[in-house]
Amino acid sequence: MTHGKVPATPRSTLVITAHAGDFVWRAGGAIALAASRGEKVTIACLTFGERGESAKAWREGRQLAEIKAIRREEAERAAAALGAGIVFFDAGDYPLPVTPELTDRLVAVYREAQPDVVLTHPLTDPYNGDHPAAARMALDARVLAQAVGYPAEGEIIGAPPVFFFEPHQPEMCGFVPEVLLDITEVWETKRKAMECLGAQQHLWEYYTDLGKRRGVQLKRNAGPNLGLPHTTWAEAYMRPYPQVTGELA
Repeated sequence: MTHGKVPATPRSTLVITAHAGDFVWRAGGAIALAASRGEKVTIACLTFGERGESAKAWREGRQLAEIKAIRREEAERAAAALGAGIVFFDAGDYPLPVTPELTDRLVAVYREAQPDVVLTHPLTDPYNGDHPAAARMALDARVLAQAVGYPAEGEIIGAPPVFFFEPHQPEMCGFVPEVLLDITEVWETKRKAMECLGAQQHLWEYYTDLGKRRGVQLKRNAGPNLGLPHTTWAEAYMRPYPQVTGELA
């Protein structure tokens, strides 16, 4: 009688995003990379960005319910293109309030996803208060989901590392590119997901240019550049918590 190996539980990534497009522009490469390795990726999308990030639809004379439906369909197609699952909270944007109820719903997502890695917004953004609100709730829920006594369904989580993805105006948000992630092998997948977001088509080329610039920086910081393709694509991240390691690398 032979005994096969028990399959290891796939790694899990949780992405907490304020609006329907944020996860694509800022972390689409990380999501696609994780999915390409067979990992589970869950996107918690707190709002559709229906009021503050859908100007094109409003100018076309569309109404709120229709705009929500458009943005939801775009986000669903983008998440599918990247290989991720997506959960919508429909919490309402501009403003997105920080509430115990939303934080509690995020605790449930944490406990269900059991993430090994968490991606979310930085805690500062003077141009868009929804982004730091989402980040605040993401960090608070992470702590609560670890507490044995917190009254929520599911098993407690460990302490997954958190990465802040790059905001639209990094210099004004105190963002420093501490981590550069090579997304070259999945760049075309990210671009395809970007093109699902017709409501924000004006951002397609901005984030294409940003991916290329971060790729140049990645090559510059990668030591010997032998073996790296001429055009390298990258995303930038920050870490709010210390890296835990047994080896400096």
